[in-house]
Amino acid sequence: MTTLARGSDTLTRDALAVLQPGFTGTTAPEWLLRRLGEGLTSVGLFGRNITSPEQLAALTAQLRAERADVLVAIDEEGGDVTRMEVRTGSSFPGNLALGAVDDTALTQAVARELGRRLAECGVNLNWAPSADVNSNPDNPVIGVRSFGADPQLVARHTAAYVRGLQAAGVAACTKHFPGHGDTAVDSHHALPRIDADLDTLTTRELVPFRAAVAAGTKAVMSAHILLPALDPARPATLSPAALHGLLRAPLTEGGLGFEGLVVTDGMEMRAISAAYGIERGSVLAIAAGADAICVGGGLADEDTVLRLRDALVAAVRAGELPEARLADAAARVRALGDWARHASGAGAAEGSAPAPEAGLRAARRALRITPGAQPYQPPTGPAFVAAFTPVANIAVGDETPWGVAAELARLLPGTATATYGSEDVHGGGGAPGAGDAPGGGGAPALIANVLADAADRRIVAVVRDVHRHAWMADALDALLAARPDTVVVEMGVPQAPPSGALHIATHGAARVCGLAAAEVITGGVAGG
Repeated sequence: MTTLARGSDTLTRDALAVLQPGFTGTTAPEWLLRRLGEGLTSVGLFGRNITSPEQLAALTAQLRAERADVLVAIDEEGGDVTRMEVRTGSSFPGNLALGAVDDTALTQAVARELGRRLAECGVNLNWAPSADVNSNPDNPVIGVRSFGADPQLVARHTAAYVRGLQAAGVAACTKHFPGHGDTAVDSHHALPRIDADLDTLTTRELVPFRAAVAAGTKAVMSAHILLPALDPARPATLSPAALHGLLRAPLTEGGLGFEGLVVTDGMEMRAISAAYGIERGSVLAIAAGADAICVGGGLADEDTVLRLRDALVAAVRAGELPEARLADAAARVRALGDWARHASGAGAAEGSAPAPEAGLRAARRALRITPGAQPYQPPTGPAFVAAFTPVANIAVGDETPWGVAAELARLLPGTATATYGSEDVHGGGGAPGAGDAPGGGGAPALIANVLADAADRRIVAVVRDVHRHAWMADALDALLAARPDTVVVEMGVPQAPPSGALHIATHGAARVCGLAAAEVITGGVAGG
């Protein structure tokens, strides 16, 4: 653990104020409470910190007892990315489902209900919504987290989401500026590069962010992506041209005129940490125009907080970071904390009645159902669910359950399930095109296993982004050739539906999306 040789209380408090750290456990550790007393103003929560709404409310009350204006942040997008319901799956469909419905009043209502539940538990800053235009269908990290591929559609739903969330007294943090949609690389693992020109960025990536700013978003999260048209040397999180020169610049100068809080994406992500280290990266981010450093998804201890605090103080003393810039960043964090403190309970004050079924109604409306060649006959007994499962991206995590098996088993008691991955096709290597690898056997061998597991039951094949996974597409084709009465449920970004008895596109893998699909499979509700 490092310590400061000397320094002003104001400087060290400002350095603590710009950090948004995480921690482990379901109660606040002593070190975190002590740092709140010393100037820390924000805390980030993750799935590991939450077991129930009651426990979460007690945790946030513990934090607030130490600092009344603390910002308690969470990454609660709904849909595939949930922290509140990490162990069960979300009660709300994600952005792609809402974009598929294209009813901004519905999007605003869903965001308001989600915000009401966050506020009820004491959370007042949500690292959402994603305003990325998913223009690259092979995007490995955005996908169903985006409202869609059309900039205008994404813009109107981003604005609606911001309004709904903030009407409940929870600050929105629109992400990932200036747009993570046209990437084929996950910034958790490496630095993505977008070679679009400025005209393309203006007419595509920036359109939803302008709408979010106009809607009053309280915060914007930067992306760890390199856009040479803006800055050929540094990713947006570390780029003065992106943060100060584009996001902050007045509308009259071609900027977005944003005056709220700029939050970085997680600094442990390798797009930053591998090239700069989190200490140097944090200094460069604040110097570039960021106000809050998000850290704690991986490094969640006191030593990390002190290392970053000391790096910021040392940079000021060395003349690498203007003291006025750090003070301005800290002031913006405290200003949002003050807003959130006074906005708490705003939803109740404005008559925001609970809407517990809002998420399920939206999920039902988001379904896109393609009939098969023959009239569909629902199964009359237990079914068999074959879940073709890709590796989850880090933002989603692999601990959150998804699919239709649990909901289908409730509606059709005795329903069984099995999970199949690329290793079942490629013999453990998982490499595309390695279907004949030793120990494998390709798609026919996998499907022989499925047929043996299913016996004479109706098969429900559940896939996720089948267009991105050749092994999955091959397996699905082989299954449909053997059992054309198979029901296909696509829970990722849908492309052209394959032949089958029935194809259901849910536009996301939230629990409510699985429930909506299970209802249709069993001949129940559709359309919400």
